[in-house]
Amino acid sequence: MTMKVGSRQVDGVVIVDCSGRITLGEGSVILRDTVRDLLSKGNKKIVLNLQDVNYIDSSGIGELVSAFTTTKNQGGELKLLNLTKKVNDLLQITKLYTVFDVKDDEASAVKSFK
Repeated sequence: MTMKVGSRQVDGVVIVDCSGRITLGEGSVILRDTVRDLLSKGNKKIVLNLQDVNYIDSSGIGELVSAFTTTKNQGGELKLLNLTKKVNDLLQITKLYTVFDVKDDEASAVKSFK
Protein backbone atom coordinates (compact mmCIF):
# COMPACT_ATOMS: atom_id res chain seq x y z
CA MET A 1 0.00 0.00 0.00
CA THR A 2 1.46 3.32 -1.00
CA MET A 3 1.23 6.46 1.05
CA LYS A 4 -1.45 9.05 0.38
CA VAL A 5 -1.58 12.60 1.70
CA GLY A 6 -4.24 15.25 1.75
CA SER A 7 -3.93 18.65 3.33
CA ARG A 8 -6.45 21.06 4.77
CA GLN A 9 -6.31 24.30 6.72
CA VAL A 10 -7.74 24.87 10.18
CA ASP A 11 -7.27 28.35 11.71
CA GLY A 12 -4.11 29.01 9.69
CA VAL A 13 -2.60 25.61 10.53
CA VAL A 14 -2.07 23.13 7.71
CA ILE A 15 -3.06 19.61 8.67
CA VAL A 16 -1.56 16.93 6.46
CA ASP A 17 -3.59 13.72 6.66
CA CYS A 18 -1.25 10.82 5.89
CA SER A 19 -2.34 7.26 5.27
CA GLY A 20 -0.52 4.10 4.30
CA ARG A 21 3.17 3.39 4.80
CA ILE A 22 6.04 5.83 5.19
CA THR A 23 8.90 3.74 3.84
CA LEU A 24 12.05 3.99 1.76
CA GLY A 25 11.13 5.20 -1.69
CA GLU A 26 7.73 6.54 -2.56
CA GLY A 27 6.34 7.08 0.96
CA SER A 28 9.21 9.19 2.21
CA VAL A 29 9.45 11.13 -1.07
CA ILE A 30 5.75 12.03 -0.91
CA LEU A 31 6.16 13.26 2.67
CA ARG A 32 9.29 15.28 1.83
CA ASP A 33 7.70 16.88 -1.24
CA THR A 34 4.50 17.72 0.64
CA VAL A 35 6.32 19.46 3.50
CA ARG A 36 8.67 21.35 1.16
CA ASP A 37 5.75 22.44 -1.01
CA LEU A 38 3.85 23.76 2.03
CA LEU A 39 6.93 25.66 3.25
CA SER A 40 7.55 27.14 -0.20
CA LYS A 41 4.00 28.52 -0.14
CA GLY A 42 4.67 30.22 3.20
CA ASN A 43 2.92 27.72 5.47
CA LYS A 44 4.88 27.68 8.73
CA LYS A 45 2.42 25.80 10.95
CA ILE A 46 2.25 22.15 9.93
CA VAL A 47 0.63 19.18 11.66
CA LEU A 48 1.21 15.68 10.33
CA ASN A 49 -1.85 13.56 11.13
CA LEU A 50 -0.50 10.00 11.28
CA GLN A 51 -3.75 8.34 12.36
CA ASP A 52 -3.95 6.15 9.24
CA VAL A 53 -0.23 5.42 8.91
CA ASN A 54 0.14 1.72 9.62
CA TYR A 55 3.89 1.35 9.11
CA ILE A 56 7.03 3.47 9.21
CA ASP A 57 10.50 2.10 8.49
CA SER A 58 13.83 3.68 9.40
CA SER A 59 13.88 5.90 6.32
CA GLY A 60 10.34 7.03 7.18
CA ILE A 61 11.55 8.00 10.66
CA GLY A 62 14.46 9.81 8.99
CA GLU A 63 11.99 11.65 6.78
CA LEU A 64 9.95 12.77 9.81
CA VAL A 65 13.13 14.13 11.40
CA SER A 66 14.13 15.78 8.13
CA ALA A 67 10.68 17.40 7.75
CA PHE A 68 10.90 18.62 11.34
CA THR A 69 14.39 20.09 10.82
CA THR A 70 13.57 21.68 7.45
CA THR A 71 10.44 23.30 8.91
CA LYS A 72 12.32 24.57 11.97
CA ASN A 73 15.17 25.97 9.84
CA GLN A 74 12.62 27.98 7.85
CA GLY A 75 11.10 29.45 10.99
CA GLY A 76 8.14 27.11 11.15
CA GLU A 77 6.82 24.43 13.47
CA LEU A 78 5.94 20.84 12.69
CA LYS A 79 3.89 18.71 15.07
CA LEU A 80 2.65 15.14 15.00
CA LEU A 81 -0.97 14.14 15.60
CA ASN A 82 -2.83 10.89 16.33
CA LEU A 83 0.08 8.46 16.46
CA THR A 84 -0.86 4.81 16.19
CA LYS A 85 0.47 2.57 18.94
CA LYS A 86 3.06 1.13 16.57
CA VAL A 87 4.39 4.56 15.52
CA ASN A 88 4.25 5.83 19.11
CA ASP A 89 6.30 2.83 20.31
CA LEU A 90 8.81 3.39 17.52
CA LEU A 91 9.29 7.04 18.52
CA GLN A 92 9.70 5.99 22.17
CA ILE A 93 12.32 3.35 21.30
CA THR A 94 14.30 5.75 19.10
CA LYS A 95 14.02 8.50 21.77
CA LEU A 96 12.49 10.80 19.14
CA TYR A 97 9.25 11.16 21.09
CA THR A 98 10.93 13.96 23.07
CA VAL A 99 12.02 15.76 19.87
CA PHE A 100 8.56 16.06 18.33
CA ASP A 101 5.61 17.90 19.76
CA VAL A 102 3.03 15.10 19.73
CA LYS A 103 -0.68 15.79 20.16
CA ASP A 104 -3.59 13.39 20.61
CA ASP A 105 -6.39 15.50 19.20
CA GLU A 106 -6.67 18.00 16.39
CA ALA A 107 -8.12 20.85 18.45
CA SER A 108 -5.21 20.87 20.90
CA ALA A 109 -2.72 20.57 18.03
CA VAL A 110 -4.19 23.65 16.32
CA LYS A 111 -4.41 25.59 19.60
CA SER A 112 -0.79 24.77 20.49
CA PHE A 113 0.44 27.10 17.72
CA LYS A 114 -1.18 30.21 19.19
